[in-house]
Amino acid sequence: MGPHAHEVTMGRSTVSKKFSTWADDEARREWACLRLLAEHAPGLAPRPLERFCEAGAPVIVMEKLPGQPLGGSSLTSVQHEALGHALHLLFEVPVNAALKSGVPERRLGPRDLMAHLRNALHDQIDDDACIHPDVVRRALQAARDRVSSVQDAPNPRSTAVGIADLNPANVLWDGHRCRLVDFEDGGLTTPAFDLADHLEHLSARTRNLYDEAQLSRAVGLTGDERTDLAEHRVLWAVFWLLALLPGSSAHTRNPEGTLEVQAEHVLGLIQASKDAPGAGRSP
Repeated sequence: MGPHAHEVTMGRSTVSKKFSTWADDEARREWACLRLLAEHAPGLAPRPLERFCEAGAPVIVMEKLPGQPLGGSSLTSVQHEALGHALHLLFEVPVNAALKSGVPERRLGPRDLMAHLRNALHDQIDDDACIHPDVVRRALQAARDRVSSVQDAPNPRSTAVGIADLNPANVLWDGHRCRLVDFEDGGLTTPAFDLADHLEHLSARTRNLYDEAQLSRAVGLTGDERTDLAEHRVLWAVFWLLALLPGSSAHTRNPEGTLEVQAEHVLGLIQASKDAPGAGRSP
């Protein structure tokens, strides 16, 4: 996901989050998710304390959790187990309870992601501004072919609640367990779809922070879900390829050559998944 604009104020026992933008209903979404988790998975995420408006901007006050953000180096086996356990707890929250609490589908859920990719892949792209335009062109064409081959399910069924943005900075590690923060993109999804998003998050993948096999095992994905995971990873990799194209904020924020590395990554994933069972299924 792209960055959001908000201001975080840390107190001794509380955290105050003031939103600068809220066009996608980020504040309401986060409040609904935090209330749901406080009831059904207490201790996994900050307990919501109050919400109000300040100068017209929504503000959420929540409890301050212990721990430090992940992200300095690849996770250890113990950290993978702890993070997998945290995600398992999240995915086990009853969907019916989420619906009653007003939790919507996560941002860029399965239907929205496909629509986003199809629209963006038809945009005019200035690939001449790339360092190695040939590899970018090949990756974009492979992405168009893959996305056009995926048939949408008429009504994808959500089976879990997800955080949507597992940027390593949103995982707090206290030496024993992982806790999750930042649910402004969170909502209804499936475990495979959400985990694919986490594994392909640029800030995690480029630093090799997460290991797919360890996380999948710790989360408890079934065989079918692991097949879906591989398909969803392709789509999220394409998402980041598009986000890194010249003219984007992500292109200027990341080191030179990041786009080309992502293009090679997309080509590798697509090649590896061509003969995999279930390739081309709906997300």
